[in-house]
Amino acid sequence: MDFQFNIFLASMPSLLTGALVTAELTVISLGIALMIGLVGALGRISRHAVLRGIAFSYTTLMRAIPLLLTLMFLYYALPSLGIDLSAFTIAIIALSGTSGAYITEIVRAGIQSIDSGQMRAARSLGMSYPLAMRRVILPQVVRRVLPPITNEAITLLKSTALVSTIALGDLLRSGLEVMTWKANTFSPFAGVGLIYLAMTLPMIAFLSWLEKRFIVPN
Repeated sequence: MDFQFNIFLASMPSLLTGALVTAELTVISLGIALMIGLVGALGRISRHAVLRGIAFSYTTLMRAIPLLLTLMFLYYALPSLGIDLSAFTIAIIALSGTSGAYITEIVRAGIQSIDSGQMRAARSLGMSYPLAMRRVILPQVVRRVLPPITNEAITLLKSTALVSTIALGDLLRSGLEVMTWKANTFSPFAGVGLIYLAMTLPMIAFLSWLEKRFIVPN
């Protein structure tokens, strides 16, 4: 074992800087993914065949292709098409696009789990479909999908480690750089593991609380 406490301490400033990038990627990507998920879910249950087809194709494609492949394709293919984006922007597109596909299916399942009679009752009271969806269906859906979406957020946080492959200075990339700089593997990666743990444990605790507080029994 090549752990050295002095190297562990020396690596922390660099690792914390990388952790900030990881946190930014997670928060921004999750926000965009939630918007994609809501729009995609409404598309998946739409009466219009074209909208359903687009939403279905999107979710199928993004869930079938590994996130790493999406990152590499965007990073290397877009410049050849004359599209020059920063590594951070590419990471956001890949992370939010992939996570949005999973959230789409989570929200779709949540909407379809609500008794269809509630929509019919709301429409019979004179509500339009959008109004009934907003006031009757979606408030109930939120309670049901909060736990799985929180779990998806944890997965997204850990998936940000893949952006190190496109030279983005996230937490994992910072650990790799310190490892090379100090010629020591275990010391910096002990710090990487601890920081990931410190970032995920509160989310896991929050997920546990959500499941106890909001989950709706079948």
